[in-house]
Amino acid sequence: MLMGQILVPSVNRFVTAPDGLRLHMREYGSALDPGVPVVCLPGLSRCSSDFKVLAAALANGAAGGTRRRVLALDYRGRGASEHDLNWRNFELGVEQADILAMLTAAGVSDAIFVGTSRGGLHIMAIAAFRPDLLRGAVLNDVGPVLEAQGLLRIRRLLCEVHSPRSLGDAVDVLKSVMGNQFSGLSDEEWEMHALATFQREDGSLGLKYSPALVKALESLDLEAPLPTLWPLYEALKKVPLLVIRGVNSDILSPDTFAEMTRRHEGCDKLIVPGQGHAPLLYDEASIMKIAQFIAKIDTMARQSEAGVAILESATAH
Repeated sequence: MLMGQILVPSVNRFVTAPDGLRLHMREYGSALDPGVPVVCLPGLSRCSSDFKVLAAALANGAAGGTRRRVLALDYRGRGASEHDLNWRNFELGVEQADILAMLTAAGVSDAIFVGTSRGGLHIMAIAAFRPDLLRGAVLNDVGPVLEAQGLLRIRRLLCEVHSPRSLGDAVDVLKSVMGNQFSGLSDEEWEMHALATFQREDGSLGLKYSPALVKALESLDLEAPLPTLWPLYEALKKVPLLVIRGVNSDILSPDTFAEMTRRHEGCDKLIVPGQGHAPLLYDEASIMKIAQFIAKIDTMARQSEAGVAILESATAH
């Protein structure tokens, strides 16, 4: 049994976006739990179900940590969020407004953010424009430099992948497009990832992202030099940071990974063997690393609160 499969049940929450679209998120744990809350942001075509194992483990106090509330979000047009027929709305600015609306509705004023791929881009944007929200950050296989060859592969994948007829077919589909990068997955992990990728809320199998998302990708000129995002990354300098890289990743290069850790003093890091873009975060080693990182932030929060209490007491006298 993989870590986190003693599942903490999740609750489906729905929120209205600024433009009226219905957005979905999964909530694990409770706002009354003592740990710093965690917000999970998925990749481009991915959704909240990617974080079922990690979210359950964190909510349940993995690695000797405390129980906490965990929110896993679905962007518009993904998962159980309402589809947007306007492909131009599948851009970071619109999604960022959606994320802020969901956090406001959930009463989250600050949190530790875990972002896979596109989710990590959102974390960097939050660090730059809403730093008050960030207590800590986990960037899963993403950084300020995105490799064009990886983006081309992802675009080709989204254009070619089809709805599976069965769970076995779903596993075969994923192995055909991911097998070279993910040589270290067990049969159980392949099945879990197939369900996270294709199983809809009603139990049926199918694509879980809007077809309009492909149009948004087709509009990108991946032959032109891609802009780098180092100024956004610099905004994370004062935030506890864990950077994860799949050893076979074609999105986050070894050079960019090394430069990220060099530029951020005290940056924690993890390289996941046998996986590419992006590590699935199902395995015990990855979950334990993230849980321990988050537990350190809890400790810092408690120490900070104790310091404030002592200062207030001294000032009162």
